[in-house]
Amino acid sequence: MSEDTASPDGPLDGTAEGVRTPVLAVVGRPNVGKSTLVNRIIGRREAVVEDRPGVTRDRVSYDAVWNGRAFTVVDTGGWDPDARGLAERIAAQAEIAVTAADAVLFVVDAGVGITDADEAVVRILRASGRPVVLAANKVDDERAEAEAYALWNLGLGEPMPVSALHGRGSGDLLDAVLEALPETPAERFEEVRGPRRVAIVGRPNVGKSSLLNRLAGEERVVVDDASGTTVDPVDELVTLGGKPWRFVDTAGIRKRVKQASGHEYYASLRTETAIERAEVVVLMVDASQSVSDQDLRLIQVIRDSGRALVIGYNKWDLVDEERQYYLEREIERDLVQLQWAPRVNLTARTGRHVDRLVPALERALEGWETRVGTGQLNNFLGRLVAEHPHPVRGGKQPKILFGTQTAVGPPTFVLFTSGKLDDGYLRYVERRLREDYGFVGTPIHLTQRPREKRKRR
Repeated sequence: MSEDTASPDGPLDGTAEGVRTPVLAVVGRPNVGKSTLVNRIIGRREAVVEDRPGVTRDRVSYDAVWNGRAFTVVDTGGWDPDARGLAERIAAQAEIAVTAADAVLFVVDAGVGITDADEAVVRILRASGRPVVLAANKVDDERAEAEAYALWNLGLGEPMPVSALHGRGSGDLLDAVLEALPETPAERFEEVRGPRRVAIVGRPNVGKSSLLNRLAGEERVVVDDASGTTVDPVDELVTLGGKPWRFVDTAGIRKRVKQASGHEYYASLRTETAIERAEVVVLMVDASQSVSDQDLRLIQVIRDSGRALVIGYNKWDLVDEERQYYLEREIERDLVQLQWAPRVNLTARTGRHVDRLVPALERALEGWETRVGTGQLNNFLGRLVAEHPHPVRGGKQPKILFGTQTAVGPPTFVLFTSGKLDDGYLRYVERRLREDYGFVGTPIHLTQRPREKRKRR
């Protein structure tokens, strides 16, 4: 139904330069099918969907295109004006989304009809002054379509019958959405270098959402003491140090993807996708606790994806001197393979040392994009082999004949050799590369191509 206007290498600008993409906020009571409808609009399964209320909790933005016009869709949590506690904060995020939007898509369950909560939301929508498109969802046949017209009584104009699950009526609904949104220039596909992309990952309740709120300077993401509050990845464009950054808060991962179920399974997949689409990843670790197996699994995912890495030790205000001593020993033991990753000790809740995060991100990105010239690299390899030749194995001593860097982001090297090098020797080459050229905050990918033996005639 739509074309994805973003790519892993940078956003594709769908509007004229300097023109803001119009924003559509999708709101409604819990479990009326908002996230399913959002997936239908954007043409891909991005928003986490599960057959129970309260899965979506934050404002989550997605790029969408319909009939050549680009716009932004903002999915929101279930909106109940009389909610309390966590549900009240979720409702507040929906109200903020309406305030920031150019138009609103109000989703109602046609099978349930008008409720007191729907009427309360309608009063708020009228006060906002935003154009409203009324979607009567879960209309799967003509009988349900007749029931949907009872929603005229809400006073928001003609209800648009639609089945988010099966796509029935979605085209007419999107035409109505475009009429409600302000005009923008026709879509044009031109690759533009956008803001640097940062994914914030970690176990549940380590402070990922608190960090994003602190960086954004507002309550952008719902924060609660209960773990697992964030489900969908939430992105926020923030200007820090005079530069734009796009931070993505992700769901806390409790289990391996294959072991997760329900919304946790899809949240895990979206976290891995957020890592793949990022340039640099901030791994949040609870400094008051030991490094867990889940932390180590996340580290392996980040290394395998080849993304730059910064480790943020959060809740530093809870760490006393004795714990700091043992924490340093744990880091040396458990994260010995990550000595190249910058570490920032911070407290997201109070903002302590959060200002040190951006310099660490810049160093990691600089290392991630470092390139060594071929001549310079081979002079380095010549000195390395002369100082520390490969051990003799089975009467043979393989040598590095030539090397070249084939890519950056992450730095990737190919070594042409006279025979297969030991893994220990490859680690030695990587360590020397870091000593000479830095490569702070980035994994290094080293591959070897042993020379093929010539067959005797």
